[in-house]
Amino acid sequence: MQQIRFDGKRALVTGGASGIGETTAKLLADLGARVVLADINADGLKAAMQRTGAVGVTSGDVANEQDAEHMVDDAARILGGLDLLFNSAGIGDDLVPVHQQPVDRWQRVLDVNLKGTYLMCRNAGRIMVPQKRGAIVNVASIVGLGAFPGRSAYGTAKAGIMHLTATLGCEWGADGVRVNAIAPAYTKTPMVRDLLDRKIFDPTKIERRTPLGRMGLPEEMAKATAFLLSDWASYITGVTLPVDGGWSAFGGAGDVARNFEPQGK
Repeated sequence: MQQIRFDGKRALVTGGASGIGETTAKLLADLGARVVLADINADGLKAAMQRTGAVGVTSGDVANEQDAEHMVDDAARILGGLDLLFNSAGIGDDLVPVHQQPVDRWQRVLDVNLKGTYLMCRNAGRIMVPQKRGAIVNVASIVGLGAFPGRSAYGTAKAGIMHLTATLGCEWGADGVRVNAIAPAYTKTPMVRDLLDRKIFDPTKIERRTPLGRMGLPEEMAKATAFLLSDWASYITGVTLPVDGGWSAFGGAGDVARNFEPQGK
C-alpha cells in the first residue's frame, strides 16, 4: 500500500509558529509538501520556518477579515496555488462562570477560534472550489463535544467549528474539496502548559479521566491531521475526528482507572 505523501502539494498552516500547528507543518514538509506558515506571532515565524522546513511565512490575525484574506493570498503567491489548509490558530480561555465572564473576553475567544477558522476556510475555498480540489482540516476540541463548566466561550467556539466543518464538507464536496476537523483532548502544547503554570486545572485529573492515561502529544495531532489531509482519507468529509485518548468514548462514573479496580471475589 502506498505511503502517505504530499509531494507537489501546497499547504498553508495557521498557528504555525508553535504547538500543533508547527508540529503539523514539519510533518507535512517531511512528507513532501511545500508549506507556508501563518501566525500572529511574526517574531516567532522565522525560527519556526527553520525548524519546520517551511518555504515561506505570512503574518496576521485570523480574526481580522483583511488579515485572513492577505494570509491566504500571500500563501498562494509564494506557493503558486493552494491545495491544503490546516487551521490551527486559536486561543484558550480561563475557568470562569458565565455570569462572571467579561463579554470582551468571550468575544475574543469566539473571534479567534470560530470566526478565524471561518475566514480562513472562506478565503481558501475561493481558490480550492474553482480548481475542483483541495483539503482542509480545522481544529475543534473535546471541549466542544460536551459541556465543560467554566469554559463556555471556548466550548461554544469549538462546537461551532464542528458545525462549520460539517457544513463546508457538504457545500464543497461536489467540487472536490474535503473539509474535516480533529477534536484534540488536552495536548502538551505551549497553550496548555500556560494553563498548567497558572494552575487552571490539575493534570492528574485529566490523566485519570482519559482511558489511555495521559495527555496527548502534538505529534499525535499532526499524524491525525496528515491522514485527513491525505488521499488515504479521500472518501471522508464533514467529519470531526476525536484524537483524545478515549476521552469522548468513556461514559462511566468517576475515573477510568478506578473502574478497572478489582470488585471483589
